[in-house]
Amino acid sequence: MKKIILNKGKDKAAWQLHPWIFSGAIARALGSPQNGDIVSVFNHDDEFIAYGMYNGNSRVAVRLLEWDPQQEINEQWWRNRVARAVKNRKGLLQEDNNTLRLIFAEADFIPGLIADKYGDYISIQVHAAGTEVVKHIIVDELVKQLSPKGVYERSDLKAREHEGLPDLNGLLYGEVPPTFVDILENGIHYQVNIVEGQKSGFYCDQRENRAITARYAKGKKVLDCFCYSGGFTLNAFREGAVSVTSVDSSALAIETLKNNVRKNGFDENKHDAVQSDVNKYLRELGEQGEKFDLIILDPPKYAPSRSTLDKASRAYKDLNRRGLMLLNSGGLLATYSCSGAMDIDTFKQVIAWAALDAGKEIQFIYQYCQPEDHPVRASFPEGEYLKGLLVRVV
Repeated sequence: MKKIILNKGKDKAAWQLHPWIFSGAIARALGSPQNGDIVSVFNHDDEFIAYGMYNGNSRVAVRLLEWDPQQEINEQWWRNRVARAVKNRKGLLQEDNNTLRLIFAEADFIPGLIADKYGDYISIQVHAAGTEVVKHIIVDELVKQLSPKGVYERSDLKAREHEGLPDLNGLLYGEVPPTFVDILENGIHYQVNIVEGQKSGFYCDQRENRAITARYAKGKKVLDCFCYSGGFTLNAFREGAVSVTSVDSSALAIETLKNNVRKNGFDENKHDAVQSDVNKYLRELGEQGEKFDLIILDPPKYAPSRSTLDKASRAYKDLNRRGLMLLNSGGLLATYSCSGAMDIDTFKQVIAWAALDAGKEIQFIYQYCQPEDHPVRASFPEGEYLKGLLVRVV
């Protein structure tokens, strides 16, 4: 038997169903487990805790899967987990929404796996050695459940380095997605580049937040920063924005955004798409004396870990200070953080500091979170990464 024995006093989190065992918690490994193997985890007193996936290369040495000793981690076990995740989301697939997250890693009890549905295609990312071993089973079950035209892998994540895995991009089933896949979200058409786009091709975690923010856009002059393919921009136009300026550093994102504006029939004369570093562009707008009624700040992850939180907080503060200074009195700032290391209370404090430095008095009028297809498992609070605030300048 391949067996992991934990150090004394290092078993509490595992008993409480947290899915990660860190390498420093392990006293010894019996049976010479190899990366990706299923192992049994025991405490210092040789009491069974759970089954998990082992990886000696990773700081997260075991990703726990099952706490019932009577269960067997076999092909059917994996198929059942995939089927359950898909079943829990089928109610979210509507006539005006054919895009969502199908599997959200640990939150769906399938560590190291992200699967997103984009219209008739599925995009997956694998970032754990154990999940790599059973990837073919997972893909087969996704095909069985949803009958997609194709399943494409975008496993080019930094996390794979820590797992000792090479980058893998390519077709796993069916046909290669076209350059642009047409999807629907909130009744709006998007062109998604699954093969070359950021992450798995699109950011469906902001689906509800885009619609909520757009309710405030009617008759407003809007600035959408880190716009990517235009989620906030398109929703703002649909709700009656007078004009939208969209900013992103990626040429592909700007090209895709322009296509999306045309595809939805919005007035291109009311839209200004700018390829630029956002912080640089905000400085330029400030120097020009530009003002807006609604600004969206949706930056990439500034704090990938706790150790980078102080530096990230300074970056968030500076970004939001610049945004607040561009708002008219009574204007609104929709600001987000996708850094799991930053909790909502810390984020509020950062925005308060930004307002103080900008010489603005503000009110928090709404708090954003991640949607239903990105659930937060009670025993794994680390899965709660997306948070945001709607801020009014008084």
